[in-house]
Amino acid sequence: MNSTNNPKKMFVEIVKQLRQLIAEENITVGGKLPSERELAERLQVGRSTVREALRSLELLGLIETRRGEGTFLSDYRKHRLVELLSTFILTEAQSKEDVHTTRQALEKDAIHTICMSERLNALHIWDAFKEKIIEEEIIREDIIREIIIISDNRLSLKIWFLLKQFAGEPYQENLKLEEKSVWILLLTAIQSGEEQQAISLYNEWLLLINRGDV
Repeated sequence: MNSTNNPKKMFVEIVKQLRQLIAEENITVGGKLPSERELAERLQVGRSTVREALRSLELLGLIETRRGEGTFLSDYRKHRLVELLSTFILTEAQSKEDVHTTRQALEKDAIHTICMSERLNALHIWDAFKEKIIEEEIIREDIIREIIIISDNRLSLKIWFLLKQFAGEPYQENLKLEEKSVWILLLTAIQSGEEQQAISLYNEWLLLINRGDV
């Protein structure tokens, strides 16, 4: 790694290198990171610099150090930002409404992205989804999450996970019969690349669950 006299730039570069390492080695939540010594050697920086970067990431709740065991990757869905937002920001009704609005915007953007991509809307998974909706119980959150994953925007997915923490009910409930009918049509619209129809059906679904009609 190129050296720099700017400590802030050095820290940012180390974080970038750590993220790349985690991705390349497919370290999942709960997985162990290399030791300080190994990281220092691989990133070509001093151990004290690596130690400070790791401490900062631990304070953010992104990694966890266990004495005698090592450093492990934490679940970003339990990031302390969630607690901070809940405690200091989301105390007003308008702030909570903004969270719901932003979450829904991410969901609509995922639908838009898939509808605009012939590769994505041609995936066989849509038929599998429709079959599962018809034959099985499916949680509302699960199908929305899969759509965002398929849209292949990792930043949106991470932000959605954070915002979803405040959604609570009704996303944890199973799709009801009337919802299933809407979702079958919605997924069919996605397959056809009919964005306006898909978004219209998504809005119809939101009205159903917000009114408590299902």
